[in-house]
Amino acid sequence: MRPGDELPPLTVPITRTLIVAGAVASRDYQDVHHDPELAREKGAPDVFMNILTTNGLVGRYLTDHFGPTAVLRKLAVRLGAPNYPGDTMVLTGRIEAVDGDTATVRVVGTNGLGAHVTGTATLTLGGRP
Repeated sequence: MRPGDELPPLTVPITRTLIVAGAVASRDYQDVHHDPELAREKGAPDVFMNILTTNGLVGRYLTDHFGPTAVLRKLAVRLGAPNYPGDTMVLTGRIEAVDGDTATVRVVGTNGLGAHVTGTATLTLGGRP
């Protein structure tokens, strides 16, 4: 593992069930995440994914790649284009830095509208507490 190494992409189908389940699981009851009619009244074409679901998917992407002993230490993300039902998000990553058993990874998640999420994660590899 070296800076510049690319992580394999992860394709995530964005379903209505994923959006609603993620909102409910994270106790985010904002109507724009589960009620299409109210989302449209507020200017969105449909329900859209909340940030906590996005964070969970980014975390899954990283820990699936680095394995069960990896510990996600820091995650800083910025949301862009919403994830709507029927779209697909593709997560990609690139190792920015390695310092001993710590890696910094740049993550981008894109959908049909553009960049949904961009951010940086710091992980400890090898299971150090």
